[in-house]
Amino acid sequence: MDIFNLIGSLFGYVLWFCFMLVHDYGIAIVLFTLFLKIIFFPTSIKQQKSMAANARLAAKQRELQKKYGNDKAKLNEEVSKLYQKEGINPMGGCLSSLLPMLLLLGVYYAVINPLTNTMHIAAETVTKAVSYLNTLPGIGTSFNNFYGQIDIIKLAQTPQGTTYLSGFFDANTIDQIKDFGQGFHSFGLDLLGRPNEGFTILLIIPVLCLVTSVLSQFFTMKLQGTAQMQQGCMKYMLLLMPLLSAYIAYTVPAAVGFYWIVSTVLGFLQTVILQNFYSANIMGAKAEAQRVALLELEEAKVKYSYNPKFENKGIQQKKKQGKKK
Repeated sequence: MDIFNLIGSLFGYVLWFCFMLVHDYGIAIVLFTLFLKIIFFPTSIKQQKSMAANARLAAKQRELQKKYGNDKAKLNEEVSKLYQKEGINPMGGCLSSLLPMLLLLGVYYAVINPLTNTMHIAAETVTKAVSYLNTLPGIGTSFNNFYGQIDIIKLAQTPQGTTYLSGFFDANTIDQIKDFGQGFHSFGLDLLGRPNEGFTILLIIPVLCLVTSVLSQFFTMKLQGTAQMQQGCMKYMLLLMPLLSAYIAYTVPAAVGFYWIVSTVLGFLQTVILQNFYSANIMGAKAEAQRVALLELEEAKVKYSYNPKFENKGIQQKKKQGKKK
């Protein structure tokens, strides 16, 4: 089993649990996405802190660029020292930005292989069923081998399909497959269908993926300040992600695009919440307060060390101890 199928299988357990609660795959995806947001919330906090710290250092970086603009080697050295002094990893935000794509791939494999990765039916049995159905007249010609498991779910909704599947699955499993397939009809959409199969209502999925991604990034940048665009890898990610998400949503089962839309909306709400606690201004104020507190502590230590009263007390205590001896 490859790594993405493994992730898809792990996600499948959570998706199946959510589905069994509501028997609606669309609502199950909403619950599943909310679960992921909660699990990875500490990572989101770390990313937000990193972005706020980079925004806070933007002014200092501009000063360094003015001072060492003609010497790239010296500029890189000074910028590196600045990040090291402030305890900031410049790649922290970029690495965290890859997480949504990894999660999307996990969801993708859970959706395209629903029998093995979500229902966790034996892979050998499913493979035999797909191979057999490919050879049947009238079915094999319309059977998509890559999306064979999805086609089995669709086939299970018909009396003829049930007859064919009975040679591979018991009656209870077939009933579960039927119930699972019916649950994919959610919010007026067939989440097992693909938008690129024709001019259908499913085309709204890639459109919403594009719109929600663009709006989310626009308002997120407005909340956090345009300084985020100064980060090299982040600049390209912000431009490519909306287009990439729309293209992916157009070519894959609608359930994947639906997940991406829900994830984008919940992600924006999460950003609004985090911005109230870890914005660049708030983090800057905290850093300044810590700096002032440390300075006051150092000054207090110096005063204590060189205060004659404390020195005399120390001498007198030593004399008393000497007399007692």
